[in-house]
Amino acid sequence: MEKGITIHYQPQLPIHPRPIAIIGAGGIVGGAHLPAYQKAGWQVVAICDPMIEKAQQLADTFHISQVYDNVAQLVAQALEEVIFDIAVPASVLPGILEQLPPRAVVLMQKPMGEDIAGADRILQLCREKEFTAAVNFQMRFIPAVMAAKDMINQGLIGTLHDMEIRMNIYHPWHLWEFLFGIPRMEMLYHSIHYMDLLRYFLGEPKSVYAKTVKHPKMMQLASTRSVIMLEYDEAVRAFINTNHGHEFGLKYQDSFIKWEGTKGAIRTTLGLNIDYPHGVPDTFEYVLLDGNKTPEWQSVQLEGTWMPDAFGASMANLMCYAEGSAPVLINHINSAYKTMQVVEAAYASSDAGGTLVG
Repeated sequence: MEKGITIHYQPQLPIHPRPIAIIGAGGIVGGAHLPAYQKAGWQVVAICDPMIEKAQQLADTFHISQVYDNVAQLVAQALEEVIFDIAVPASVLPGILEQLPPRAVVLMQKPMGEDIAGADRILQLCREKEFTAAVNFQMRFIPAVMAAKDMINQGLIGTLHDMEIRMNIYHPWHLWEFLFGIPRMEMLYHSIHYMDLLRYFLGEPKSVYAKTVKHPKMMQLASTRSVIMLEYDEAVRAFINTNHGHEFGLKYQDSFIKWEGTKGAIRTTLGLNIDYPHGVPDTFEYVLLDGNKTPEWQSVQLEGTWMPDAFGASMANLMCYAEGSAPVLINHINSAYKTMQVVEAAYASSDAGGTLVG
């Protein structure tokens, strides 16, 4: 790292951590949520899943005392100050939210519904019941993303005018059986992260251009490849390019985010997506222009990764906001709703098709 530059990327931690009750016992809970909370030393007091054997298995692994097969029973016995951490398919989210007590503190796994109508219902429920609610867009809390945000906020790379997110990977979709047969897949369950991230750095787009398509070897899925461009001012370029069917080894697999400014650039590799779920090490590099000198990229070793650290940081922000020690809830339900609006626009653009030639 160059002299005189300090990069801040560690999350604020709560003064008084709240106990956590988890609804859902799928792979993301066992692979990210629970390891993150264990690493932070937070108490998970209960877990619930209709397939109670899955919940029991995680309870045994992570020493959770209370196991339930229905939400009503979990809520009836929940501590008043508990945070409800919900990680379930989007289609069942409203039914769960309806069972939570008024003024609950809630963290929901994305997406916020299967479409904008579902998002409308979820937003309405959260407002009616006065929830302190966040949607777990935890990419905002990846250490490298937090570092990039800090550098940009410091003005180190000048005015941000270009963001590119590229995923050319081979994804094992069979790990999530509920994704098969649903009408929307890649943009709703994966690229939604990246659309949210473009919003986080660049603000609200004017419009969206998108096309999402199937893969000939993955025809059971609604789509697995997308190109998405968000329109901002005439000097800003922001786009996403995803291909989850690159089955040709690791040599040309890509998983990166790139930021370009008027005075410098930042590039991070998100190693988790390469050879998923095993992953490869993350990287974080930046370059700053210095007169006529040849630009030289600097490599920085950051502590932490997407899983589990970003999941812990997302929950930490909610805890801090709920206790009053943080002024901003970064993943607030209102922000998540705006991301859902972008996703809806992306599907509308994809369905409408391009301009005919000739």
